[in-house]
Amino acid sequence: MSTIADRLWRLAGVEVGKPIATGPVRATWNGKVLAESDRTVVVEGNLCFPLEDIRGEYFESSSRHTVCSWKGTASYYDVVVNGERNEAAAWYYAEPRPAAAQIKDHIAFCHGVRVGRASRT
Repeated sequence: MSTIADRLWRLAGVEVGKPIATGPVRATWNGKVLAESDRTVVVEGNLCFPLEDIRGEYFESSSRHTVCSWKGTASYYDVVVNGERNEAAAWYYAEPRPAAAQIKDHIAFCHGVRVGRASRT
């Protein structure tokens, strides 16, 4: 299933569902780096980070779940930084449907988490 966001990414030369070579990408919230990777995957305009590239100390399981017709059931994490909670700010598919297999063991962000290129130092 192709979305408008996926079509826009393709127009920009990004193959949807495949790792993108943009250099390091970082997710931040409340002044802390939540994830950083050069192996993100694009799905529906979201950059999905491999689990091994997140900083687990900022994530707490959420009871929230949603269902997508082609990806399956999404589970969520609350992001907690400096005592502040951003509810359901990270989502993942533990058992994605076959069409979304490329996002297994990946996390994407929403609710004010900033995702962008990591500055090179």
